[in-house]
Amino acid sequence: MHPNVPSLSRSDYVGEVDLNDVRAARKLLEGVTEVTPMAHSRWLSSRTSTQVFLKAENLQRTGSFKIRGAYVRISRLSEAERARGVVAASAGNHAQGVALAASLLGIKATIFMPVGAALPKVAATEGYGADIQFHGSGVTEALVPAREFAERTGAVLIHPFDHEDIIAGQGTVGLEILEQCPDVKTILVPLGGGGLAAGIALLRTERPDLRIIGVQAKDAAAYPPSLAAGKPVTSTMGITMADGISVAQPGDIPYGILASLCDEIVTVSEESMSSALISLLERAKLLVEPAGAAAVAAILERPDAYEGPVVAVLSGGNIDALVLLDVIRHGLAAAERFLLFRARISDRPGELMRLLTDLAEMQVNVLNVNHDRASESLNVGQVDVDVQIATRGPQHRAEVRERLVALGYELV
Repeated sequence: MHPNVPSLSRSDYVGEVDLNDVRAARKLLEGVTEVTPMAHSRWLSSRTSTQVFLKAENLQRTGSFKIRGAYVRISRLSEAERARGVVAASAGNHAQGVALAASLLGIKATIFMPVGAALPKVAATEGYGADIQFHGSGVTEALVPAREFAERTGAVLIHPFDHEDIIAGQGTVGLEILEQCPDVKTILVPLGGGGLAAGIALLRTERPDLRIIGVQAKDAAAYPPSLAAGKPVTSTMGITMADGISVAQPGDIPYGILASLCDEIVTVSEESMSSALISLLERAKLLVEPAGAAAVAAILERPDAYEGPVVAVLSGGNIDALVLLDVIRHGLAAAERFLLFRARISDRPGELMRLLTDLAEMQVNVLNVNHDRASESLNVGQVDVDVQIATRGPQHRAEVRERLVALGYELV
């Protein structure tokens, strides 16, 4: 466990939502949501001392688990509430879940999204029939006009995680896990506001042998300080690629559940999440967003820390193509599959070609080349060449570096 992240004590849970509510939610969702597949991961199992399975909620309708809670919440509105419509604030997954659920139930939905929200997420939300309005630079700012809209029009505000029906709906993921992997011992769940993790944690009221582990981004983890304070508190969020779990304050209801039923909260680095995302693409053939890769990142950071069988929940797969490109670059760098070096060569015709030919013989792909003739340390007739190459991994990277030196290149 990472430093300063409290280990949670187990206690009898008595709260506003229980496993019977989750079972009732599952009946509501029959024919609406998918029973998402559970895939055995050979590559993750080979890196651990147990068997690892992947719960692929990235293959759910709308690309994440959010449709489960949104549909349960909206389907239970009264006729008078339905007539007034629903409103939500979201940058992506919750927006799509609310929009589709409202469309299926014939209810008008208004979604407030941050200015600059990813175009594919905006298009998908519009495609489900929602009216979109833009405000602020983040979800917290977008929530302000959403609340005002609810007060002005009577529309029902659909909170992304802090409601009993939302938690019950998200908890249906846990029921499917038990059916697909009955002997599961540890479930790793991406953790933001807490709706998904809390819903799954309710399994422990009947399966106390289960371990439920919440996973947060290291630079945007609100639960550790809240647990230390004994109540939900607002935390400063750092920059993280995992915007889906970057929530400044836990919800009151999920906090109460997790404080009683979650065994541990762990945090993972940006490098681990990007490496997990790339590994899921390459090895499992599954596309997930950075937040959706958090549980796998936790396994990569501590491969022998969890009693198995282990289930890692892939909470969502909605990622903008441009963000995916950046994350892939970041992940490849973290996996030491890039090498950036500066070689000092003679400024004569053919010298650059010789360097590139030598690199080609080492089976590397040259990504970028840049000349520098202005450095004060250069002698007359010399040039520095900055080269970025892609290698097959850490060992190949080291071999390339050694080979360049052996060939007489002066690496600066």
